Amino acid sequence: MKFDKELSAQYERGIRRTLPSYDAMLRLSQAFLQMALPEQANILIAGVGSGNELLHFADANHAWQFTALDPSQAMLTITQQKLYDQQLQNPVELLKGTVLNVSLTKPFDGATCLLVLHFIKTRAEQVATVKKLAEHLKQGAPFIIVCKCGEQGTEQTEQQFDLWRAYWLQNTKLSVEQVASMEKQIRSLSFISEQEMICILKDAGFEKITRFFSTTLFCGWTCYKK
Repeated sequence: MKFDKELSAQYERGIRRTLPSYDAMLRLSQAFLQMALPEQANILIAGVGSGNELLHFADANHAWQFTALDPSQAMLTITQQKLYDQQLQNPVELLKGTVLNVSLTKPFDGATCLLVLHFIKTRAEQVATVKKLAEHLKQGAPFIIVCKCGEQGTEQTEQQFDLWRAYWLQNTKLSVEQVASMEKQIRSLSFISEQEMICILKDAGFEKITRFFSTTLFCGWTCYKK
């Protein structure tokens, strides 16, 4: 997906319907970082999007510093406006690009990659992204990743799609045809099974991998760099 100005605005409005437990996921992620990080910490956010997670994390500790990446200038503009509106005191560096093409020199105390990986089309680039994130982390640093999870065509994932479809039809004014069009777009994204995700994380050098979040088509894991 190309997150231009229009699509970025739609994402900001619709994320809580797409992921009904979105705010709970952010609170859990925040709690994990508070538990795992010291009072002074540099945190890397890969795919900052519209800035919601950044604001959640900054609210947990005003001494944390953030480097936040996103390839979409429209998303970065939304984030910048939120930081201004909230008068955020934390040091924040916003950079246009991905972890694969932005030059980062300092090692980070922690990192997140929330709702990003399924927008990366190829498995090779997904693997490279996770490995590059690991390279930028200090030993023992915490890492959180959340993405589309499952194997399309399997009974379990198709039942999750049934629930997703029912949720949208019951809680919005969208027609059956409109929801079907959305489903087609979602199915074009890159799903990852839990088994494969654990392998990717282990190969990148992470340990203590734990699934902390699961809802319909999404899962999330916490772990630490070896």
